[in-house]
Amino acid sequence: MVRLILVLGDQLTDTVAALREGDPATDIVVMAEVSEEAGYVPHHPKKIAFCFAAMRHFADELRGAGWQVDYTALDADAPVASIAEALIAASERHGTTEAVATRPGEWRLIAALDELPLSVTVLEDDRFVASHAEFDAWAEGRKELRMEWFYREMRRKTGLLMDGDKPVEGKWNFDHDNRKPAPGEVDFSGPMRFTPDDITEAVLSLVADRFGENFGELQPFWFAVTRAEARRALAHFIKGGLPKFGDYQDAMLVDERFLWHSILSMYLNAGLLDPIEICEAAEAAYREGHAPINAVEGFIRQIIGWREYMRGIYFREGPDYVRRNVLGHDRKLPDFFWTGETGMRCISQAVAQTRDEAYAHHIQRLMVTGNFALLAGIDPFEVHEWYLAVYADAYEWVEAPNVIGMSQFADGGIVGSKPYVSSGNYIDRMSNYCGECAYSVKTKLGEGACPFNLLYWHFLNRHRDRFAKNPRMANMYRTWDRMDEGRRAQILEEASAYLDTLG
Repeated sequence: MVRLILVLGDQLTDTVAALREGDPATDIVVMAEVSEEAGYVPHHPKKIAFCFAAMRHFADELRGAGWQVDYTALDADAPVASIAEALIAASERHGTTEAVATRPGEWRLIAALDELPLSVTVLEDDRFVASHAEFDAWAEGRKELRMEWFYREMRRKTGLLMDGDKPVEGKWNFDHDNRKPAPGEVDFSGPMRFTPDDITEAVLSLVADRFGENFGELQPFWFAVTRAEARRALAHFIKGGLPKFGDYQDAMLVDERFLWHSILSMYLNAGLLDPIEICEAAEAAYREGHAPINAVEGFIRQIIGWREYMRGIYFREGPDYVRRNVLGHDRKLPDFFWTGETGMRCISQAVAQTRDEAYAHHIQRLMVTGNFALLAGIDPFEVHEWYLAVYADAYEWVEAPNVIGMSQFADGGIVGSKPYVSSGNYIDRMSNYCGECAYSVKTKLGEGACPFNLLYWHFLNRHRDRFAKNPRMANMYRTWDRMDEGRRAQILEEASAYLDTLG
């Protein structure tokens, strides 16, 4: 019996469960570029181009491996609007009602498959270290779901950076060594860049025509779009970027958009790279003396720690997770998240980089744009949709818990034990953004005061009932209470006046 094998745009690996289950002699792979996936948020043109180009190349690889591929391009004579429509149309063309799919990474797509008038066998996506059942078993009965404890279980399971049953060099976590401020210069060339071939050029023309008005610059486009290219990008990072990645992973510099970061997450999340192969390459660099333990451990923790943990949280918490808003924040997202037109240089730099590259590293996302959104009381769902739209590596299963949980504390502390908020001092310490800013990071109130300084205290004051008893925040409340009453009143007045300018 002929079956349809659904392959989604973030399942571009020949070992994905549905392909392993299939038979090239009888089954037909279904792939489709659909307007619903391209437009449910206004995705960055680079992300759309990356997904479509990688899909078209992968379809060709499958054909070369003997598969029959039913591929519908967005610019085809008879395009389809949704994944469900693509499967139904393919079933009519091929005279079958049987389909096999790997479970999607977003609740809305899972629901769409459940509602199909076809017989769809949905297989678990086993490209991850921890299954859903394994994460749920770990989480069951715990009062706090702290990533660090989960991460240690993943280290034990994989054997990565282990000496027997002990972590190498006697410590699980070397994060304390990974907080150096921005250096004077960067001696890494940045991510490997690739020249678009004819397939990718055709996609770029399509995206320019259909999505040219979306936020973000399409050109220059240099992403890897095949597994072979992605593996070259991995090797390039391991050789040149990994050795100093740990020291400066939190640093930020004007006009240095990549520093020593890998820029591999979009390839990993689309299926062009496997998490274990990335981690094993990093571990080999440590074992061979090429990269220090703080760099390698920090890098591996992001993959088998944070990435796996975020996926577990997303699926454990359910479809309503993206609407969580325990702090009751309801301010609209400011226009400068799209335009970059603000006197705050840190924000303008992060937004401009996001516009040009569809990328910003984790501290720019967490402690610049995310920190501001939380301090200013922006609606967390709007913040979530912005991050989902603008980054090439953003898929809801990994983006939502990072934003709703870690960045915006909208889940009430499931992900974070305290909100990630800071004044301008942190940004000044970790970057050179503040030097030519329209505001003064050293000015705490009055003319020219950095908005982060004002909003920090405003946030703590308005959420005192929730956070004053948090042991990790008690010192800041004691500092606030020691301030002169008139100074506190002026800070709150100036912060409120600034918030009023946001609309």
